[in-house]
Parts: sequence; C-alpha cells; structure tokens
Amino acid sequence: MVSLPPPPTPTLSAIYADYEARQGDGFRDHLGASIIGKSCARALWYDFRWATAVRHSGRLLRLFETGQLEEDRLVRNLRATGATVLDVDPETGRQFRVIAHGGHFGGSLDALAYGLREAPKTWHVVEFKTHAAKSFAELTAKGVVVAKPQHMAQMQIYMHLMGLTRALYMAVCKNTDALHIERIDADPTEAQRLLDKAERIIFAQHPPARISEDPAWFECRFCTHHAVCHEGAAAAVNCRTCLHSTPVEGGWHCVRHDRALDAAMQRVGCSKHLFIPDLVPGEVTDAGDDVVVYRLKDGTTWVNDARTREDQ
Repeated sequence: MVSLPPPPTPTLSAIYADYEARQGDGFRDHLGASIIGKSCARALWYDFRWATAVRHSGRLLRLFETGQLEEDRLVRNLRATGATVLDVDPETGRQFRVIAHGGHFGGSLDALAYGLREAPKTWHVVEFKTHAAKSFAELTAKGVVVAKPQHMAQMQIYMHLMGLTRALYMAVCKNTDALHIERIDADPTEAQRLLDKAERIIFAQHPPARISEDPAWFECRFCTHHAVCHEGAAAAVNCRTCLHSTPVEGGWHCVRHDRALDAAMQRVGCSKHLFIPDLVPGEVTDAGDDVVVYRLKDGTTWVNDARTREDQ
C-alpha cells in the first residue's frame, strides 16, 4: 500500500490561507493584452464578462508572487549590462500602461529598455516571464513566436500602442535559473488584427463560437470557464453578466437604472439582475419587465425573476 503524504503543518496551512484570503475575485476591469492571444474568443468574452469567479490555492498564488518578485532581479540584471531600464513611468511613478477601445482593453508593461548591446540606439518594450523546466525547454527550442503565442501577442500590442518597433523577451527557468533572451520585431498587421479581435469581443452582445463543441477537447478541458461553457453551470452574478449592462466609452452603463457603473458597483450588482440569455443553457420562451422565462435543455422551465426582489 502506498503511504499517504504527511498532512500540512498548521503553520503551512496558515501561510496558504493568508494568500487565499487576500486574492479577491480574480476579475480584471479590462480585457488584458496578456490574454488576447488566447485561441478561444469565447473564453475571452467570458473573461471580459466576468462569467466565472476564479479561486486559486495558496500554493499557486505564492507561485504567481514568485514570478512577480523575479522581475526586480531581471531589471537589475539588465541594468548591470549598462542598459537604461525604466520599470516605472517617471511621470506617474507607476508601470507604463497602454489602453484602447474606450479603456476596455490594455495592459501594463514590465519595463522599457534603451542601450541594449544588440541594439544600443533603440528603445525596447521589455517582457519578463518565468517558466517551469518543460515550458522553458520548449521556449529555447522553438522560440517565443511558436512556443508562447500569447506572450508574442502581448508584446505586439505593447509595441503598437507605445509606438515602438522592438521588444525584448526575457525568460527565466524556475528550476535552474537559466535565462533565455529574444528580440522581437513589431508586426503592425498582427497588432491591428489583435486590436480588432479585442474590439469584437468587448462589444459583442453574444459570445463567440466555442473553439470546440467537444468538452473533452484539451483547450476546453483546462479552461476556467469549462463549467459555464460546456456543463450549463450558472455564471457569476454581477453587472457584467446582466443583460442590462453595456460597455461604453470610458466605462459601463446600466440601461435598467440609467446610470454609469464603476468597478465596485459592477462586482456587487443589484436586485434587478437578469442573466444575459446566452449564459443560460436554454431557450427564451417568454419575457417581460424584470423577468425572463427559459425552457432548459432538460425540458424544465426556469424563471429568471427580479420582480419580487427589493432594490439594493
């Protein structure tokens, strides 16, 4: 009989619990450049519409933090070569940011660098990433364009919106501390394609088609939104999953209450929430003021009714 691993100590459990208590809901206010390279547009629509609240384990959250902490060391490594590295915008004291589509799309740059030995007179967008050994081996064998298309897409967006023509991709293997560095040329055509993709997703009233109708397809099986997309699970309740809300220039607007919605209000929602019909696994059979009636796939009837709830 295989022996079971020892249970975690109370101290270890408390450390992980602290990470879990501080993680928030995982919702991002905008559609991020870091994920626009995802192959499934429907998953991106779910991301933007806050369809699934994501919770991670304390161990995984600590791993994410390790990647963030590594960035300071990589900045020091680059500066040690004589390069000028700006990891914050001197005008704001914060990371350089790029935005598009009314503020609904964008991201934060890890750094800008000038004076790199390969091209000392060219400013570069700098992207730092950490990899496990298997991922790092694939990266070094194939290059970032083939091995990590999402990372490539992120850099193309950053270069395009910053008006730069080069990017430096700097990766570290978490198992061995080995480094991998690549310089990337801007591709304006690809950047525009990605910007157009982001625009379609942000302003789409209906979710795009699934990348596969097979829930066992590998990209679907490991997707955060698998339950909502393939299993008919309920989406999270917030303003972005409500049929009354719409992304507009600079924010979100609620037609039901005729008011702008800030990020905090979007997360709380209100008593008049009605799901976007595409998020309900059934067919609309009737609708009225603050009520939508569905025939579900199993033949039963479900009433999404906000008439009896009090306003918050």
